[in-house]
Amino acid sequence: MPDLNAAQTSPAADRNKGPILATLQALLPARGRLLELAAGTGQHAVHCAAGLPGWQWLPTDPSPDALASVRAWAQLHPAPGLLPALQLDVLQQPWPLPEAGRFDAIFCANMLHIAPWACCNALMQGAAAWLAPGGQLITYGPYFVEGEPAAPGNTAFDADLQARNPAWGIRWLHAVQAEAAAAGLQWVQRLALPANNQILVFRR
Repeated sequence: MPDLNAAQTSPAADRNKGPILATLQALLPARGRLLELAAGTGQHAVHCAAGLPGWQWLPTDPSPDALASVRAWAQLHPAPGLLPALQLDVLQQPWPLPEAGRFDAIFCANMLHIAPWACCNALMQGAAAWLAPGGQLITYGPYFVEGEPAAPGNTAFDADLQARNPAWGIRWLHAVQAEAAAAGLQWVQRLALPANNQILVFRR
């Protein structure tokens, strides 16, 4: 039985779960299997799984504390398609997932800027291996874009991240696209979301 007191709350996740779900509903077909990486508190998982009733949603995270939080949120807000959370570190290759078929979508929110840059390559290589043909990799977070002025909030956030850990920082869109292309993923589009965040879409 999950420890319900383990449920962590992120104010940012609470604010952005609605716009993220609305975007996923527009991007995804009616049914499929989705792998969530870096699920964090689990707030996205329970909210999006409830809003995508035709989907199986598998949340994963490398942190035991995060997994405990995801499991507590799942107990508090059960959704039919929400699968039991699994431990997964994207740097572990190949990804330790059950051999139960590929995924129609992979969703990863707010990981790339609070992880070493090597995680971007690992994300793309893993997505290329685990996505079904035509499947989508969807990432969410802040990005810098060549030729576009950086939002002051993102500049300050980037400086704060690098002060906390020099390996962290907001990533450049073209660098993320290059890693995806090297893994054989096709660039599709980017979509603007509130608070200077963006959703990036790639396809296998």
